[in-house]
Amino acid sequence: MTYSEARDYLLQQLPMFQRVGAAAYRADLTNITALCRLLNNPQQQLKCIHVAGTNGKGSVTHMIASVLQAAGYTVGVFVSPHYKDYRERIKVNGQYISKKFVADFVKDNKSKFSKINASFFEISTAMCFQYFKEKKVDFAVIETGMGGRLDSTNIIQPILSVITNISFDHQQFLGDTLEKIAGEKAGIIKPKTPVVIGETHAETKSVFTTTANKLSSPIVFADKVQNLTLPKCDLEGDYQAKNLRTALVAIHQLQKNGTPISSKNIKHGFAHVSANTKMMGRWMVMNKKPLVIYDSAHNEAGIKQVVEQLKKIKHNKLHWVYGTVADKDISPILKLLPKTALYYFCKAKIPRALPANDLQKMANGYQLNGQNFKSVKTAYRAAIENASPNDLVLVAGSVFIVAEVL
Repeated sequence: MTYSEARDYLLQQLPMFQRVGAAAYRADLTNITALCRLLNNPQQQLKCIHVAGTNGKGSVTHMIASVLQAAGYTVGVFVSPHYKDYRERIKVNGQYISKKFVADFVKDNKSKFSKINASFFEISTAMCFQYFKEKKVDFAVIETGMGGRLDSTNIIQPILSVITNISFDHQQFLGDTLEKIAGEKAGIIKPKTPVVIGETHAETKSVFTTTANKLSSPIVFADKVQNLTLPKCDLEGDYQAKNLRTALVAIHQLQKNGTPISSKNIKHGFAHVSANTKMMGRWMVMNKKPLVIYDSAHNEAGIKQVVEQLKKIKHNKLHWVYGTVADKDISPILKLLPKTALYYFCKAKIPRALPANDLQKMANGYQLNGQNFKSVKTAYRAAIENASPNDLVLVAGSVFIVAEVL
């Protein structure tokens, strides 16, 4: 089996949540448990750090990994979704999983996948565990796919759990209140295992403290830690300050647990996250005149952060290339979008995507003006052509919109 054949099997034959939504979601640990058992439970031989949260979990995952790499450790990173290359999901010290490993893993285990009807994400999760085991990583920083309690990654027994924040996203799966969503994320807290919570909120604090106390797990709220000196980070966007704080407190917990990490390692690791880990998708400045920025914010809290950041940037006209998915209520997001911007509505090449003309009609109801385009690339080209040197072109609203312009 070639890599292309293995990739096509994963991406085309198996339903992927990011592409099709609910039909691909598996809120159950039975399959991943069975699959990993067939692989002799590689996850049990890994020293894992587990990261969940509504927003920021990808950034925090990469920040922690970068610091550990700076300290000389071999670090595995598992994240989702990917932008251009399936192998972005599984990395060791910033290097993508080899094409040969993906091909061999699928070829050697295809019968096992069929036997238990494994999903795309279950196979990807098991693959990362097996790869990290074979690469003998010192640490594996594992990002949840969605939620926590029933996420396929939640069969690990981590040395540290991290929950970045709680806001509304995927309510149809995780619950329609912040308390319910927090309950799902709190599912990654393990007995007698430290947990770092990024942000303190009245609606969710008791959910985390109750769970942690019940499991005798030391809990720290990162935003309440006093006298914390934040190092400089190369990831742009003001919202990264919260993620930086969360990641730094997580690193301090690892130090307390006996992991040698120096202040020099911390400084260097945060200063070189992009180079060390190959992270992409968040506040990527692609051009200066006009200023062109890509950001994969896609839910209410993420878009709110982006809009706040835009207010601080001097520019004339804002040209926003915007697309989203059809299976979420976007009215809270549309309320946040600036009415002075010119919008280029488009549809990503995935089944879940909201048709551009439907999106334009909905947006018009919120006094958002613009045109719809037949593709992301034509929308992007139009925005670039219309923008003057002192304008700002933003691509945001969906990971898949960003993926198509990268």
